Amino acid sequence: MNRALLSHQVRAALKRLPPPYASHYGVVPYPPPATSPTITPVAARCEAARTALARLEAVVTELGDPWLVSRILMRREAVSSSAIEGTNSTLDELLAVEETGNTLGQETAAQVKHYALCLDVVVPDATAVGARIFTGRLVRDLHRSVMKSEDGYADAPGEPRTKVVWIGGRGDIAYSTYNPTPPEDIARCLADNIAYMRGDTDELYAPHILTRMAVAHAHFEAVHPFIDGNGRVGRLLLPLMMAAQGHAPLYLSPYIEANRTAYYEALKVAQQRLLWHEMIGFIADAVTGSVAELLATRKALQHLRAIWLQRRRFRAGSAALRGLDVLPHYPVITAARLASVLHVSAAQALVAIRQLMEAGILHERTGYRRNRLFAATEALSIINRPFGEDPILPPAIP
Repeated sequence: MNRALLSHQVRAALKRLPPPYASHYGVVPYPPPATSPTITPVAARCEAARTALARLEAVVTELGDPWLVSRILMRREAVSSSAIEGTNSTLDELLAVEETGNTLGQETAAQVKHYALCLDVVVPDATAVGARIFTGRLVRDLHRSVMKSEDGYADAPGEPRTKVVWIGGRGDIAYSTYNPTPPEDIARCLADNIAYMRGDTDELYAPHILTRMAVAHAHFEAVHPFIDGNGRVGRLLLPLMMAAQGHAPLYLSPYIEANRTAYYEALKVAQQRLLWHEMIGFIADAVTGSVAELLATRKALQHLRAIWLQRRRFRAGSAALRGLDVLPHYPVITAARLASVLHVSAAQALVAIRQLMEAGILHERTGYRRNRLFAATEALSIINRPFGEDPILPPAIP
């Protein structure tokens, strides 16, 4: 770790690491700032993010659109956050594993599934209980969830590390870019992070949600409380902070995955020089971009539904017609799932699937006689397009 790249204040927080790394130093992060850091250099970016958040909140309040809290957004978050750390699966694979339970040959998707299932639980909990959700137990539970089924993990999932780790250097601490908290200081530094997320250290005014997310995330990654999985846990905490503060949660990992270099640079500046505004600016850009992506996807799916309705006359109230509203949330689906979501019999679900297949809306994936899997491929292509690209819709019937 090059000390010349560290600010004077960070250099003052260095502490010698235990053997066999006693010739090296780790950073013991200061607690997150009790007063909001300046955002002057990124003020315009923050204002754009606030406008985007207000637009999103208006849509949520006025329309109550279930797409804005869809499970599929959590699945994209899980896929992207895992991909940032090198656990590569696809949304398609994850959805298939969830529907069939068959993990043979899909071990990576099975790992990502635990991340998604964790979001299903903790985001509603954060909305319900607010900032009290942030505890040491929560952080440990999140880590257990994301590291479940992670073969070869060298420690007990959920347990803070007792070993020295470093960032960068290709396995050699002598060439590291950053040495996180020494093991003996992790508990205290993590407690500082949790107190900040809870708002326990706020002075006269609570920081804006953009600042809260940026500072808490950069500080958590600086503490680096686990041997592995810190990035995934840290990104899980972002929508939880939004939900706990009464906002519609945004899932920022697709944006982060598409802008990894800027993400790592912002983290580095915050951790090495305590220049928090760069991380705040990045989170602001992530919020602005994610709201735009979310609303573009929502609009495209509404147009897609109109196109689907042109292809066939559906009986009012039929399972097939109601199934059109299910497919954006379950674009890979089984007959059993459709029956459960629509509260219809298995026979009615099969009739609906046949009608949707005849209309070219669903396509069978498996070719089996039993446990068949179906996909709304046009919806999938919209939902799973590369971040920032315009949705591509099928042609409407003239």
